[in-house]
Formats: sequence, structure tokens, C-alpha cells
Amino acid sequence: MSQRTVAVGSVLGLHARPATLFVQAVNATGLPVTVAGEGQDPVDARSLLAVMSLGVKHGEEVTLATEGENAEEALDSLAELLASDLDS
Repeated sequence: MSQRTVAVGSVLGLHARPATLFVQAVNATGLPVTVAGEGQDPVDARSLLAVMSLGVKHGEEVTLATEGENAEEALDSLAELLASDLDS
């Protein structure tokens, strides 16, 4: 299983717009990605409701995990997306 830990770059955290963009990117990978906030159990990153329920704020770290073909590349691009400010 491949993993990446990244600090959320969006000023308001993973609220509606950034979470939606992230979930769309996860679904585009075709991989079963999970995301977990610090001290939280992993949730299915393909679910907008699950991602938003984490309540991740700006600067907090999340851990992404997946396995399968192209897992490393997928996690790299998803981590880069989460590190950017998706509010603008």
C-alpha cells in the first residue's frame, strides 16, 4: 500500500469546494483511495460526505493511501492538489 502525508493548503480547509475538487480527482484515478486526518480513521476519499466529515482545517495534515497500478503517480498528483489553495 502506498501512502502520502500532506498539509491541506486551502485557506478554509476541506470544505465544500476544495473537497469536491479533491473527490473528483480521486474518482478520476479509478483507484480506491482513503484519506485520514490526524488521529482519525481513514475514510473513502471517493465520497464527498466522508471527506467533508473529517473536518480538516487549513494546515492540518492528512494521509492518503491506495494500492494498485499507478498508485504512486495518483498519490503524488492528489497530494499536490491538496497542498494547493483550492479556494481561489
